[in-house]
Amino acid sequence: MASWIDIPDESDFSLQNLPYGIFSTNDTQPRIGVAIGQYVVDLQVLAKKGAFDGLDFDVIVLQQFTLNAFAALGRQPQAAVRGRLQALLVKQTEFGNVFRDNHSLRNKALIPLSSVKLHLPMAIGSYTDFFVGLYHAEICAGILKPGATIEQLCPSFYSLPVAYNGRASSVVVSDTPFHRPHGQFPVDEKVLSGPSRKLDFEVEFACLIGEGNSMGEPIDVDSAEDHIFGFVLMNDWSARDIQMWEASLLGPLSGKSFCTTISPWVVPPEALEPFRVAPKKMPRTLPEYLVERKELSAYDIPIRARLEAGGHSHKIAVCNTNNVIFSFAQMIAQHTRNGCPLQTGDLMGTGTLSGPERANAGCFLEQSRNGTEPYELLAERHGVASVHRAFLEDHDGVVFTAQTLGSADKVGFGSCSGIVLPAF
Repeated sequence: MASWIDIPDESDFSLQNLPYGIFSTNDTQPRIGVAIGQYVVDLQVLAKKGAFDGLDFDVIVLQQFTLNAFAALGRQPQAAVRGRLQALLVKQTEFGNVFRDNHSLRNKALIPLSSVKLHLPMAIGSYTDFFVGLYHAEICAGILKPGATIEQLCPSFYSLPVAYNGRASSVVVSDTPFHRPHGQFPVDEKVLSGPSRKLDFEVEFACLIGEGNSMGEPIDVDSAEDHIFGFVLMNDWSARDIQMWEASLLGPLSGKSFCTTISPWVVPPEALEPFRVAPKKMPRTLPEYLVERKELSAYDIPIRARLEAGGHSHKIAVCNTNNVIFSFAQMIAQHTRNGCPLQTGDLMGTGTLSGPERANAGCFLEQSRNGTEPYELLAERHGVASVHRAFLEDHDGVVFTAQTLGSADKVGFGSCSGIVLPAF
């Protein structure tokens, strides 16, 4: 779809996309915007000027400081808003006098992306990290216990979406730096306490919950997608030495709770419809509550990770959102099977989305074989020397980007990036 707004061919933000985010300019209050091309459309301004008149919802939800109230409305009002936005922005619009030809409104509501500050898009009350990446699980099993299979280390891996309940207080928006965490870990048969020596990244894909469910009422797998407001890229930073020391029985705490980064733009499910694929084939029959009628319930989106070090960019890996054995619908069905209530703004990640080859490894744990084989990262620019990494060093930056393939109407997420500061 062509828009009257100029959209560069390489842009993440086509008219097919229209992701939601929270932005501010100068000292203004954060507010809701939609990204298109090189601009942000200020929905607060449009709502006040009547651009959404005639739609069956209270426009006050588009004048909030987070996306939560809008997300809680459910899919039907959100689809109506998305449809109106596309109608306003399409080249041959029937609403030309409302926005395109209203130069006063354009000056107020159309803001260059380069001039805005982006904020965490939703108030996140709960966070769950799943472990459904097929190749990551299989490869890590062999690294952590040579010769072992993932079923020997995690017997339930192929039977249900395995996960742990994390924390939401340290979920941050892209470009937020964080300090190297402290914790306990063994070295030469002694247990030390200090800054992590094995700080890592994890390439993940995540959903944010729109409508929740009441306590005691499970969500059916075939209606679970109706509870998804949208998708983001996610880096679940991990201190591997701390994590492995504390997680042998109950799961990670200090090794995971220090920081999780998400991309600032929430891509609506409708934008990803053309890019559906089936999850990886399961080796066993699932219980009925996890069996989906919809066969294409995963997505085919490459995620590129790069390292920023010494003023230069280096290629880390290319992963894909399709490297999963369970869909988000199955994750939601499992999460609520026991009656657990989900709430608007809850965050759910896939776990690391590695592919089968080393060049597709979504963490340094895999690439460096737990630090035993430092991995060579090639520079993206000709003439710049490559670097080697076993794990992340202080002042390293990691950047994820993702964009759909095979379509003129590109759909992307903006960048998901963070920088490692020295430990306190």
